[in-house]
Order: sequence, then C-alpha cells, then structure tokens
Amino acid sequence: MHDTSSLIKRLPKCELHIHIEGSLEPELMFALARRNGIRLLYESVDALRQAYRFRNLQDFLDIYYQGMSVLITEQDFYDLASAYLQRARADNVRHVEMFFDPQGHTARGVAFSTVVGGLHRAITDARRELGVDASLIMCFLRHLDEVDAEKTLDCALAFRDKIVGIGLDSSESGNPPSKFRRVFARARDAGFFVTAHAGEEGPPSYVWEALDVLGVARIDHGNRSLEDQALVGRLAREHVALTVCPLSNLRLRVVDDLTHHPLRRMLDKGLMVSVNSDDPAYFGGYVNDNYHAVSDALRLERDEIAAIVRNGISASLMTASEKDSALAEIARVLAEPL
Repeated sequence: MHDTSSLIKRLPKCELHIHIEGSLEPELMFALARRNGIRLLYESVDALRQAYRFRNLQDFLDIYYQGMSVLITEQDFYDLASAYLQRARADNVRHVEMFFDPQGHTARGVAFSTVVGGLHRAITDARRELGVDASLIMCFLRHLDEVDAEKTLDCALAFRDKIVGIGLDSSESGNPPSKFRRVFARARDAGFFVTAHAGEEGPPSYVWEALDVLGVARIDHGNRSLEDQALVGRLAREHVALTVCPLSNLRLRVVDDLTHHPLRRMLDKGLMVSVNSDDPAYFGGYVNDNYHAVSDALRLERDEIAAIVRNGISASLMTASEKDSALAEIARVLAEPL
C-alpha cells in the first residue's frame, strides 16, 4: 500500500473552494497593516491566532471581515493571492477556482477594479512562474440585500474576461438562496458559471433552492444534504459536485470531531465530493492538510483518496483536454511501484 502522505503529495489536485481573503495569514495581515498605517485590534500574531476559537460561522465572519481592513491597494491583493498560489503549488495543486468578496472591499471605499486588478495580476504571474492555473469566482455576501448584489454584478460585467463565475457566501442562517433569485438569473444569462454555499449551517431546503431557484452547477459544502434522502438521490443521479472542507467544518463546529465527518458517507452514497481548504489561514490548513486530516480520521484507502481527487478534476472548469491530462497523471501516480 502506498504511503498516504506521499500519495497525497504526488497526486495533481484542483481546489474549488478557497476564499482568497480567507488565506490571509496573520503574518501577512500585520505586514499589510504596517504598510497601510492600519491599527489592528490585536497586538500580535499570537494574540490574533488565539482569537481563532470559533463557536460558529458568525464568530469566524466577524474576524474575517476585520482582517479584510488591511487590503487597500492593488499590490495588497496581488500579495495576498500570490502567497496563496505559492502554497497551492507546494501542495501540487494545478488548478484553482478562487472565490473573492468584492462587497467586503467596495463598502470600505476600495475600487472594484483595484481588487480584480491585483488578484488577476497574481493569477497571470502564477500561471507563468508556478504552472498553477487559476480563475476568479465572485461571491455575493448573502447577509446583504439583493439590490447590493445587483450593483456588484453590474461592476463584474465590465470584467467578464477576468471573472468566470458567480457564487454566494457569508452568513447562511436566515439568508436562503432564493433571496438572490433575480441576480443569479442575470448572472446565468450573462454566461457566468454559478455556484452557491448551501447546507453548511443552513437546512437541506437551502440546497434544493440553490439547485432549483439559482440554477447552480455546484454546491459549496452541502454537508446537511445527508438529512434528506430524496436530495441525496438527486445529487447522486445528477452528479452535482459538493466542495467539502473538513478542517473548516471542524473549526466551525459543523462536526465535533473529524472521525464524525460525513465525507465517507457521501462517497458511499455516490456523491461527487472533493476536498478543499475554504479559509485556510483561519481553519488550520491548506489543501494537503485537509486531505491528511480527513484521511487519518476516516482511515481512507488510497482508492478513496484518488477518487476524491478525480472528483475535483471532473467538477472543475478545466478544459476536457486538461482534465484528461490530469486524470492520466493520477493513473501514472497510482501505477508507480511501492
């Protein structure tokens, strides 16, 4: 049997659920704060990390939005994305679909063009220098109203060549997908790929709404789908991808222990699940850390690990030829001698 750690490292992977603002490590946060003359609420990196004891999603979001305050210039966004993409390459991630939250920046007076400009420049450089292909998925903050989302979509249309998709994130409880019915219809009509967070804290009905009202092609998280067997059957039949984030689920207390994580049950029910890092600076790990943690906790076999990696590739926006190449590489890795 292959050594699990070595196998995870060698397999070429996609990351489909990464909030770039959630990759802002405390060290970089303090460096950007100094550069921009911003005083943080925490006196040190250690003090900030001590605050990462979240009881729920809202606890995390309160600190997450505070962290955004240091992101002011195009160079800040470039540095943020570059740091993440270097870590992704170290984890043998070849393709990234990167969420970003422009409303968290434009509300502070940062221009939409500043955000996209810095992120896109980092993506361009990473493709050339690191061999990592990345693209941008713009998320609407669901605790804000649809009118604000409409204005944000208007901004995004001017950058259609740099933004491939539209998502929905932030506080799920009390903010159902149907709240954004009209703006998602506009996004689909404009040709954007659409996805949405659903079934993390929200009920299975939110997953149904994301599929039927928003018309999404992917579900981000989706853990609570398992509470509804009709929904599970549909997700399996239609091969709807679920972008699962184990360490995030643990830190936000969606599960109380990774040994209770639903990932294996999802696999057993034929669901197309992938493993991702969500907000790695806050939740204790990047892609390979998530694979290691959940593989150890659930005692995943090598074929199960490979199946999860294949799911990420299949669910991605890579071209058919890129997917074929990645899947062929996985086959070569699995065929290597012990």
